Amino acid sequence: MTTTEELVAHVNKILDDIGIDLGELFENFEPVRLAYILQRNLPLLSDLQDELERRVGETAPSVRFMDKKSRDPHLQWIYRKKHNRALALERLRSAITAHKMALALLSANYTFKLGRREIGVNEIRRENFEKVKAVEKPVKLGRLEILPYLAYSGDVLRLLARESIAVRETFKLIKGKLREKGTVRTKSIRIEVEYFENNRLKKARLDLPTDADIELELRKRFGRRFRWRVLTFVKTRGVLINNHYTVDNLALAYASLDPVKGAEKLGLDIFRYYFLTSSTERETLGIFPGIKLCVDCHYSILDLPFRHEEKFKTGQGSIYVLRKCEMENQLTGKRKDLSGIPNYLLGGVLLYGMSEHDESRVAELLGIDEVELKEAIKKFVISGLYKVLFSENEIKKFEKFMPKSEKAKRFLDLLQG
Repeated sequence: MTTTEELVAHVNKILDDIGIDLGELFENFEPVRLAYILQRNLPLLSDLQDELERRVGETAPSVRFMDKKSRDPHLQWIYRKKHNRALALERLRSAITAHKMALALLSANYTFKLGRREIGVNEIRRENFEKVKAVEKPVKLGRLEILPYLAYSGDVLRLLARESIAVRETFKLIKGKLREKGTVRTKSIRIEVEYFENNRLKKARLDLPTDADIELELRKRFGRRFRWRVLTFVKTRGVLINNHYTVDNLALAYASLDPVKGAEKLGLDIFRYYFLTSSTERETLGIFPGIKLCVDCHYSILDLPFRHEEKFKTGQGSIYVLRKCEMENQLTGKRKDLSGIPNYLLGGVLLYGMSEHDESRVAELLGIDEVELKEAIKKFVISGLYKVLFSENEIKKFEKFMPKSEKAKRFLDLLQG
């Protein structure tokens, strides 16, 4: 049985080899071959992580051995060993995250076919990968160009040290954006109620929306004999991506890809991610591990794609995503009326209705086909749901997609009830 120090050396050697091998692979980009190698590496890395975690436990890298006051060489040696073990574990976790992100990107942008049968990326094996073909999907999620820059070796800082000052500054900018806590948004009020039931005084706690008529709601639930007090306001706040391995990989990849516009490109990709997918799809997509399923407060990175527009307002990008998430909840149970509209086109329709952009700009922002978007808007108008989701001023944008003839208008009125 190997010692822990030998295991740490083995881990570092394997990760160094993975970084070299994958670097050479990107010289001739082959999606199927890349997916096979990433899929082959993952079980090995996961096994090493499990073994190292069992031996090391949950410990953060220690810097105490650097303390000049600790003169005892034996203590220095102990702290150095502990530090190296924790660093190897952190490196493993970062590498595993990079592999998972790359596999998710490939799955989101390519359909893999073995003969006529579609297969998942996890079904690519040594026996069949030469027979598998990768077909590009019409709608892109994430950005394939970042694949060569992810930290497959897990050594983010060493890779960053090789880059220019401009890349390092963009890395710090992106990391700062992704680590910022969103602006507080009061979501609901938590109250405590004392009421009588069967001549006994009882207590209850419940949450109500901030715009609710509290007295009316409580009277419906508890009758007339009650009293209440506010305990706290339930506020939503937190980082957009709650996984620092994801944050490190994204910051490194986008900064290396484009030191000038890397942060803006990442903001656009995250914005597209929310608009081109449904909340159900986002539960299984792993493009941004640890990202919120729905945005519930304001994040400045979502403003970056819009900051050069004439009518730009702070929080604009976040407001669009917030409304998209709210509309997803409103459409629950009504999706059958929009069965002919795929999720990525529905996102385009909703953005068209809530923003001042025309269909051409919406198609450009989301990277979808303009003709398909117009057809989806027409189907959305026929469903009548635009009257439910949008205000009177926003409904006017849909008028040009309404039927022109009187006969067609009457038929549409009958169809919508």
